[in-house]
Amino acid sequence: QEFTAFSLPAQALTMAACQEALAGKPAGQEAVCVRLKTSAGTVYFDAAAAVSGAVDTAPDTAAALADLTAREGLYAIASLSCLQDFKAANADVEGRGLKNTGGYIFYDGNNSLWLDPAKPSTREYVCALAREIAELGFDELLLTDFSYPTVGKIDKINYNTDVPLADNLDLLLSDLNAALEPYGMLLSVEIPEAVITGGPDAVAGLDLNRLAGRVDRIYAATP
Repeated sequence: QEFTAFSLPAQALTMAACQEALAGKPAGQEAVCVRLKTSAGTVYFDAAAAVSGAVDTAPDTAAALADLTAREGLYAIASLSCLQDFKAANADVEGRGLKNTGGYIFYDGNNSLWLDPAKPSTREYVCALAREIAELGFDELLLTDFSYPTVGKIDKINYNTDVPLADNLDLLLSDLNAALEPYGMLLSVEIPEAVITGGPDAVAGLDLNRLAGRVDRIYAATP
């Protein structure tokens, strides 16, 4: 089923900004996407599970999100940077961070930090945030940055696993589906267009056929 959506700016949502954006939305766009966690690890809602210093909200952010998700006829999507997360990885390198072969946190070619889906604490962290987002009333959770890093000295990554990387992403999706099941919330992922048109990316751990059985929607990230 096709539908069109528009995205709100990636920042702490205010009631004024929410009402202005919805008033000016193009006709025919029945869905809105709200960024609730960035690749830097900043969390734009009052998440109890967020690491120290990650939450960035305005005084009326909670009210604005409640107003957004309660609107009749508006489909609300929450966007969450899943595994690229500077703050959470740096806060617990041993428990959550993707490390290099020297035993230190891995920096990719863009000086970004990543969470390691092979680690239970990573999956627990992502699932805890997902549950809190579901409780806000969103219809769908869209995971971005859902992969292993693909830029930089990837040969220096300690993958902390003897199984294919896709297996660890499968495990994370399985945990997320279990966490969201009581809420009836859809789960979706954004992946590079090349994985859809060209086949699996073993470095990223992405395989379209495997993902299709784990999520409700797959979005293509185009250049």
